[in-house]
Amino acid sequence: MDIGVVLQCNPPASRVIDLARRAETHGFSHVWTFDSHLLWQEPYVIYSQILAETRRVTVGPMVTNPATRDWTVTASTFATLNEMYGNRTICGIGRGDSAVRTLGGKPTTLAALRESIHVIRELANGRSAKLGDTTVQFPWAGDSRLEIWVAAYGPKALDLTGEVADGYILQLADPDIASWTIGRVRAAAEAAGRDPASIKFCIAAPAYVTDGSEAAMAHARDQCRWFGGMVGNHVADLVARYGQQGGGIPSALTGYIDGRSGYDYNAHGKSGNSHAEFVADEVIDRFCLLGSPAEHLTRLKDLEKLGVDQFSVYLQHDAKSATLEAYGEFIIPFVDEQVTATS
Repeated sequence: MDIGVVLQCNPPASRVIDLARRAETHGFSHVWTFDSHLLWQEPYVIYSQILAETRRVTVGPMVTNPATRDWTVTASTFATLNEMYGNRTICGIGRGDSAVRTLGGKPTTLAALRESIHVIRELANGRSAKLGDTTVQFPWAGDSRLEIWVAAYGPKALDLTGEVADGYILQLADPDIASWTIGRVRAAAEAAGRDPASIKFCIAAPAYVTDGSEAAMAHARDQCRWFGGMVGNHVADLVARYGQQGGGIPSALTGYIDGRSGYDYNAHGKSGNSHAEFVADEVIDRFCLLGSPAEHLTRLKDLEKLGVDQFSVYLQHDAKSATLEAYGEFIIPFVDEQVTATS
């Protein structure tokens, strides 16, 4: 199992680049970032410097969207980075959340998401794509290679993922919810005539390593409570569309937002977010990885058994350096050993 990290592009950019460089040193395979240009700095500029100062990590957004960025420009950016640094990029994409809502917009339709995936993938892999009546291609991008991984929660978005995506991103670490979403993606892939095994699966969630004491766990939960608030935005959309039990969506995903009263995007992805106070401790324990290294390894083993290929650590809390170091010393060297020995 690969272990990645998810960063915010908070200034100074040099700090983000330093965290990415240290993540590679500690054995992390991927460096992802948020992509919301009003809330944080421009990620693609920062990617260029991360790639220049590292040698192995794969870099990309978790996640971009089809609304705030021209599809051909997105594809050109990835293809250019690949030419410069050797095919070390990846594109996570979804319908849009903070990037579009802070501009007063709404997430795109699934049809637009589907079309954007096709256009970006074809162009960034050196092939031609049709935009309306116009066929376009980058004559210089023949050696570029780019995978597109889709972030989704709802049934129709999961079906789309199985039909067209190279990978699937689930932004929470609850094994029961992961089992349902992965199963839905695989079923959609098979129905579309694809090999379900060809799709890669990534779980992304905050991780906080503690000594296992109650005081340390309480602090870790408070530092990661923001995540339940962020996920709640997507869940609220699902409940509005399908109801609490519609579409086969597990109640473990929809039930926890009953106390939700709104959301402030100025505190998006930040610990101490007051709009996440409705998130109960047990939800944090299900959605995030908290506790001793052994407890992290046990959860990673459970996720790997479901077919998860990568776990990516959201690093939005007060223990960024300590988490990178703990994963590098106590978790990454042993995750495959743990999985193999107990599976």
